[in-house]
Amino acid sequence: MNPNAKPIRYYWITLLVGWALLATAAAVYARIRSIPAALAVPLALAFLAEYPFYLLPAFTAARERFLAQGRVHAAWLLTLSGVFPWLIYALGTHHYNFPALIVVLSIAVMMSFWYVMFPAHPVTDLLYLSLFAVILLAKVFARIYPPPMPKVDVSVLGHVMMIRLLAFSFVGFRGGVDVEYRFMPNPREWLAGLKWFAFLLPATGAAYWALGLMKLREHPLNAGLAIGTIFAFLWITCIFEEFIFRGLLQPWITQWTSSAALGVGISAILFGCVHLGFHGPFPNWRWAIVAAILGVFLALARRQTGGIQAGMVAHALVITVWKTFLA
Repeated sequence: MNPNAKPIRYYWITLLVGWALLATAAAVYARIRSIPAALAVPLALAFLAEYPFYLLPAFTAARERFLAQGRVHAAWLLTLSGVFPWLIYALGTHHYNFPALIVVLSIAVMMSFWYVMFPAHPVTDLLYLSLFAVILLAKVFARIYPPPMPKVDVSVLGHVMMIRLLAFSFVGFRGGVDVEYRFMPNPREWLAGLKWFAFLLPATGAAYWALGLMKLREHPLNAGLAIGTIFAFLWITCIFEEFIFRGLLQPWITQWTSSAALGVGISAILFGCVHLGFHGPFPNWRWAIVAAILGVFLALARRQTGGIQAGMVAHALVITVWKTFLA
């Protein structure tokens, strides 16, 4: 076991606390959205079933315990864990169909077994990331997780399943990545993230305004929702995007080109490109330009701090400002 790993009890404590918070949040959300209990219960159970596995890549002791029975055994368990939440959702909401099951199972098998079947190599690494990107950009999960009622989007279940399978594949099966996959920044990383947020906000804000994207919300989010937004994005969107673009691609490109500047620039351009389909018809070049500028600052934060957690903080804060004040 990694001598720097925290004892496995930290995983179990986080799991139990998270289950309690998720169950409470599900009850509040169902009440606000007037979701009937017949739908709210299976939806909540699906998210609760996903949560233990979503935590797994970030806890070294738990991850090593999971791998103790062998890579193939672990890959099969990960595959089943990818299908199980979908089955709870599909059977509980009467959206079960066999073709969707085959799609979920196929994605889970490919994502779980990639580095069991293939060696770590730049070609297999890039193919794996490309497979991940194609599935996301094709919006596969919007079809296999159809809304159980209007304005209740549960496709995020598929997204978080893909995120944690990819993360586990790199830190558990592949190994050799120069990045720590960790949800909670330490105090030094929070401060560094605040500093980089102060640097990037004027630049990204100016680009946002210059490109004609600026539109203020009529009613900004209240403080409670804003704080919730910070942590929701920190632990889902930001950890995933920082892990891929600043944790993996940036050092790989730096190594392949022998240029730190190219590592920063190319990873930022790629970060912009994956946002071409966001917030408007494809290709949304204006949004991609803003994302690329943000990517430069986040890449610089990675170079200065040596990790992705400061970038996660800055990234989450800028998204929260956007969600709070801009339409």
